[in-house]
Amino acid sequence: QVQLVESGGGQVQAGDSLRLSCAASGRTVSNYAMGWFRQAPGKEREFVAAINWSGDRTYSADSVKGRFTISRNKIVDTLYLQMNSLKPEDTAVYYCAARRVSFYAINRDDYNYWGQGTQVTVSS
Repeated sequence: QVQLVESGGGQVQAGDSLRLSCAASGRTVSNYAMGWFRQAPGKEREFVAAINWSGDRTYSADSVKGRFTISRNKIVDTLYLQMNSLKPEDTAVYYCAARRVSFYAINRDDYNYWGQGTQVTVSS
């Protein structure tokens, strides 16, 4: 079984940066695709960014393209989300997820494992 634990969230001002981390344990995820999703109050959980098993292919939602970067360190089984130029509309709980195949997906139902989430709050 895979456990995913997110960290790095917090409260920041618009224009600031944050880096989220997601540490995997229990079983290696080095051959799994992984992704970040977020859920704002009263809204559905939405796709943010994803990365394939090797880390050389990524995909991001239009809303974060050019501001957020997803990456992974397979040696320590950790996923990252570098978030720059944060906006108030980025406020949400951010979740990392893993799927038991090598290529990423943008549909949350395609992911098998989820973390508990980390809160990101951006004030104007």
